[in-house]
Amino acid sequence: MASTKDNRVVVAMSGGVDSSVAALLLQRQGYDVVGVTMKLYSLDQADLPDYYRGCCTVDDVEDARTVCRRLGIPHYVLNVQREFQDHVIDYFCREYQQGRTPHPCIACNDKIKFNFLSTRASILDARYVATGHYARIEEGEAGFVLKKGLDTSKDQSYVLFGMGQEELGRTLMPVGGHSKEDIRQMALEAEFPNAEKPDSQDICFIPFGDYKAFLEERITTTSGDMVDQEGRVLGQHKGIEFFTVGQRRGLGIAGGEPMYVTKVEPDTNRVVVGPESALYRDTFSVSRVNYVGGQTPAGSIPVNVKIRYKFEESPAVLHPQPEGALVRFERPQRAITPGQAAVFYQDDTVLGGGFIV
Repeated sequence: MASTKDNRVVVAMSGGVDSSVAALLLQRQGYDVVGVTMKLYSLDQADLPDYYRGCCTVDDVEDARTVCRRLGIPHYVLNVQREFQDHVIDYFCREYQQGRTPHPCIACNDKIKFNFLSTRASILDARYVATGHYARIEEGEAGFVLKKGLDTSKDQSYVLFGMGQEELGRTLMPVGGHSKEDIRQMALEAEFPNAEKPDSQDICFIPFGDYKAFLEERITTTSGDMVDQEGRVLGQHKGIEFFTVGQRRGLGIAGGEPMYVTKVEPDTNRVVVGPESALYRDTFSVSRVNYVGGQTPAGSIPVNVKIRYKFEESPAVLHPQPEGALVRFERPQRAITPGQAAVFYQDDTVLGGGFIV
């Protein structure tokens, strides 16, 4: 395969093993591969805990550079800290202020990896962008299809539901057809320095895992009432930003039956609590819905729905609506949380998804 624009691919390389092997696989397939590491935010490496498994450290950049050197391909570092701040970190803070629980990886994929990076790829005369996601893109008669990764324990299709036909047509995900075990073995055989590097944590920009401390440094909170299901005041809270549906710990309510957060009300600045039985619902609304195939279903259809990243999907009926969709589960589900994504599947195919209202 000749080195032309039609076969040039920019691989988003975090310094982890998955994106490194993605570059390896694409090179073996004859693509003209360019490695790009995006500097998303700044971390003081000296202050990081030993267990930190994020990205954007000097070591991560060096791992990506070393892999590219071994493969004999170019490597660039792009500073996208301003874009990441605007579209991911600020979004993360705003969602909590509005009583919702965000999933920042979805925003990062949508705004950074499949938007900003695609724009930069065109500057490098590349037709494709590639990532190390465990998901598969296939082309059928009706267009491109997004499917789960073959390794179901590592499947990442949940965070990719926002992709459309244009993004799928210019994106490659070569590791999605392999198991994690196979990926590590390929990295070992290629003598990559990161072959046995642990996987990164979910919220990469919160190195100590304390999202409440992270928020306290960046936003102003307002105290308010903590109430029961009937609206009776049980106590005070320091800010709705520190609570999420299903939460039990840190409520400051002593004695009696265990209580859980059942609702967060930004308009009244109240946190509503109740027994675990109050967490179960079978119907909810979804906004900002995206259908991967580009077409809204003509009517109600049976689907399997996943309402959190680490969550078993469950049978439901999807009712498309002019301003989103309504989902009705066959069986009530626990802690359906506003701000999280609800992703619709048919077998191993992603039909689409949106954000829980």
